[in-house]
Amino acid sequence: MYKCPAGKTTIGYGTNLDAGLPEDEARMLLSVRLIKLADELSVRIPWWGGLSEVRQDVLINMAYQMGVEGLMGFKNALAAMGREDWATAEAEMLDSKWARSDSPNRAKELAMIMRTGSDEN
Repeated sequence: MYKCPAGKTTIGYGTNLDAGLPEDEARMLLSVRLIKLADELSVRIPWWGGLSEVRQDVLINMAYQMGVEGLMGFKNALAAMGREDWATAEAEMLDSKWARSDSPNRAKELAMIMRTGSDEN
């Protein structure tokens, strides 16, 4: 991000953020970020490929919010996921600063999805 000669907040190759970002471009940016996160998680988490898509989405969601390093700090939860102990994974996700104060509603929802393997209410 930088200020162009006209003083506008700019990114990339002259994209003026002060003018706003069109919805299609914002979605494209999000899509690229999510693909990169999935690629990194597939390298960092050996059992990643064996997870269902919905459980992969939980980890991508967490990594998007906290960064991959933040997600990797959930050592006990990740270990439980690796052995498919979904109840422990849920409990470990909820036993965190993230769940207690940073994003309690998101944490509860994602932990339940991890436990059940379903994003259906």
